[in-house]
Amino acid sequence: MNDTLDKTIGQMVAEDYRTAQIFKNHKIDFCCKGNRTLQEVAEKKGLDLDSLVQELDTVQNQNQSDQPDFKTWPLDLLADYIEKKHHRYVEQQIPILKQYLNKLCKVHGARHPELLDIFEHFNASAGELAMHMKKEELVLFPWIRKMVSGPTNEQPHFGTVKNPIKMMMEEHDNEGERFRKIAELSHDYTPPADACNTYRVAFSLLQEFEEDLHRHIHLENNILFPKAEILENNVLNN
Repeated sequence: MNDTLDKTIGQMVAEDYRTAQIFKNHKIDFCCKGNRTLQEVAEKKGLDLDSLVQELDTVQNQNQSDQPDFKTWPLDLLADYIEKKHHRYVEQQIPILKQYLNKLCKVHGARHPELLDIFEHFNASAGELAMHMKKEELVLFPWIRKMVSGPTNEQPHFGTVKNPIKMMMEEHDNEGERFRKIAELSHDYTPPADACNTYRVAFSLLQEFEEDLHRHIHLENNILFPKAEILENNVLNN
């Protein structure tokens, strides 16, 4: 138990992604707010700490799944994976979801005005995510790959890697908050009784989008970014 209490929730998920489901069940943000300890989270949410630790221990003591151990990956490989897996997913799903949500607003917006707010939040998130991912692909990730290649005399225009990381994490927080609002407005993606198949598919895709975003942010906030800062220190000191 002491070992569990000494770690942040982000570290726990980085070591064993199966623990993420426990945090999801208790509506604990492990990606944007992964720097908190289990005790902090339990106190804030009024959860029983011993029960929470027991749930986590049960999951961690089960046989490991085929889940990749991302924390052991070279950082350039992890950056490539994030781009090709998560950035590409976001780019592909945004126009599909916009089409679905636009149709829902036209057909069901009068009876379910919350759809208009959901669409507004999603549109805002789509625009911000597009810019966010480009900054990572054109600025931060290339520099991480360059550091992985070895010591360099080149000085990045942003000074230290901590500066773009700080900006990326703030933007992650913003999108995490937007999707908390979307989840609340949609009653955790639960379609109403009069929902048609399009309505149900849209909410299912929206929930899948949020889950992918959580995993995406987790890989960056809890694994890629901290390791990039350590790598920069090693490169500068060699």
